[in-house]
Amino acid sequence: MKVTPVRTERVAAGQVSVTGLLDAHLAPVPERSIVAVTSKIVSLCENRVARRDSTSKLALVAAESERYLATAGAHGFHFTVTRNTLIPSAGIDESNGGGDYVLWPRDPQATANRIRRHLRHRFGVRHLGTIITDSTCTPLRRGTTGICLAHSGFAATRDYVGEPDLFARPFRVSQANIAGGLAAATVVTMGEGAERTPICVIEDIPFVQFQDHDPTAEEIDLGRIPLDEDLFAPFLSAVDWMAGAAPTEVGKD
Repeated sequence: MKVTPVRTERVAAGQVSVTGLLDAHLAPVPERSIVAVTSKIVSLCENRVARRDSTSKLALVAAESERYLATAGAHGFHFTVTRNTLIPSAGIDESNGGGDYVLWPRDPQATANRIRRHLRHRFGVRHLGTIITDSTCTPLRRGTTGICLAHSGFAATRDYVGEPDLFARPFRVSQANIAGGLAAATVVTMGEGAERTPICVIEDIPFVQFQDHDPTAEEIDLGRIPLDEDLFAPFLSAVDWMAGAAPTEVGKD
């Protein structure tokens, strides 16, 4: 697998569209490659920012999440469930925002679909994937790792259930999160600071199953897990969630 970061200028909120940024900096990509874009750069292109002197972070958390904890934890973060993702503070970020709060993109799935269509037409390729990334923390582990907020153009998971392991024992629950693993590889390559590399191109990925369509609602649901099946259900069910205001309907162009 080859992961190549793409350097851009510093982007201010509302300065350029995400497709305009890609057109300005992305060289032609080969067939069967994936272009990853950070959620923060998408948000800045969408002008998804809030002034710190006009609102509180907790008010934004309540507005942007589906569920949230009213009591802040370590470092002042409020845990939330946003877009079916457990994420601190609904993904709201204060770094690299020029003093403003940077919110999550309006609809990461619609953006991933739109970028894929745009780049396929621009570069004349048939098989191309896209990923919108962010970073988060893992319990009891220091540091952040990348996650996938949305993908398009390839199968996000590989199901091993029923296949034999090395000793002919069939897998019962194992699934590989292909989109998540690719997102982690791009985020660690792009960096978390002042690198100005919010785009990555992933090549030489024979394990990826490309598709000629945007993911359907059913395919997106394959990457989600109901609470009663979740390994972390005892923790997620043991806290008093507050109802947030964010809608759950996403993926509409």
